[in-house]
Amino acid sequence: MRVRFAPSPTGYLHIGGARTCLFNWLYARAQGGQFVLRIEDTDQARSKKEYLDEILDSLKWLGLNWDELHFQSQRFDVYRKYAKKLIDEGKAYLAEDGSGAIIAKMPQKMVQIDDLIHGPIKFDTGLIKDQVLIKSDQSPTYNFACVIDDAEMNITHIIRGDDHISNTPKQIIIYEALGFGLPKFAHIPMILGAGGGRMSKRAGATAVTEYRRMGFLAEALVNYLMLLGWSPGNNQEIISLSDAVKKFDIAGANKTAATFDMNKLLWLNSQYIKSREPEELAALAAPFLSEKGFVDANNFDSNSIPSILKLYCERATTLVELADALKPFFVEEVKIDEAVREKFFAQDMTKEFSVLKEKFAALSDFSARPIEEAFRSAVTELGVTTKYLIHPLRVALSGKTVGPGMFEFIEALGQQRTLRRIDSIVRSFKK
Repeated sequence: MRVRFAPSPTGYLHIGGARTCLFNWLYARAQGGQFVLRIEDTDQARSKKEYLDEILDSLKWLGLNWDELHFQSQRFDVYRKYAKKLIDEGKAYLAEDGSGAIIAKMPQKMVQIDDLIHGPIKFDTGLIKDQVLIKSDQSPTYNFACVIDDAEMNITHIIRGDDHISNTPKQIIIYEALGFGLPKFAHIPMILGAGGGRMSKRAGATAVTEYRRMGFLAEALVNYLMLLGWSPGNNQEIISLSDAVKKFDIAGANKTAATFDMNKLLWLNSQYIKSREPEELAALAAPFLSEKGFVDANNFDSNSIPSILKLYCERATTLVELADALKPFFVEEVKIDEAVREKFFAQDMTKEFSVLKEKFAALSDFSARPIEEAFRSAVTELGVTTKYLIHPLRVALSGKTVGPGMFEFIEALGQQRTLRRIDSIVRSFKK
């Protein structure tokens, strides 16, 4: 059993292509077969190395390894050989305009495939015009090269998007003209945008690389792509690649189009972030901290932040969000938005923060419980409510109005940094 994924390096790998690749990969691994990666780079003008590199890198990042790699650009002689065979047999002819294009005669007949997802589909080839096989620049057309490669590479199952259904009768005629046996076909319904139409960039039709930059974990993205057209059953939503291999069957793919839901993807990503060990999560977060200028990538020790990550991994939906949340630990002074400053520091709180500083400075054990006791002691001494003081304190120390447990945060921030930030807010009242 052999399947293939055949991207064209004329653009980046997008969500639809990644899902098609995943379903091919899952079926091959589930059936103990072979997964072939074929680069359809016959368009020499539009094919770019940067796109090829991105496609290969994205597939590796997603964990979709291949057993063979082929390039159509290295097979032009093969395509021309088969085109000449069809001319010799009277099944194709040269274009009358002298361009050198080779065109296949389209017979008038009914053809049928038993699609593994949609069931029987019939086509009337009388509605299809003669098909160009070799273009005037001597490069093969998509349908011709596709058929020859699938046949020569012994592809047994063709799993692709249902936007290719219209190509199927044209390809079947070429299979039959060349005397090749037909593979089995499975056409996966398209992924729709949130409004029910075609996916747009706003509705998820973004390159895999962009999701990686946005801070999605590969496992979460793969998990979500699985759910866009297949279900492991029993309402299970979180499933690893290895577990999916044990359950996957292309015949069980959905017959209706899936709708892309960014909120669902973010939720899944948050589940994977929460489940990661802090040390592993620290290594994943490090490039994002470096990109934001919080750390020097060359000198950063990711082992220094696992304890801090424990405070934030429950809330973060992406690694970018996680890196943003960690900012207070990597800057000398936090910036406070003017609207936030107006809300919490409209009145002079020099006295309140001076008392807090005194209590915190006196602690020999700067851990969460003594910090909380010192805070409550300050509240009692000042005769104020906890709410009155704790929100301004969070803003003064983190620049944010929400965050993890206050006292655990202060412990992670450290005594000296806490005291310096209290000093900074006190100075701001005197300006």
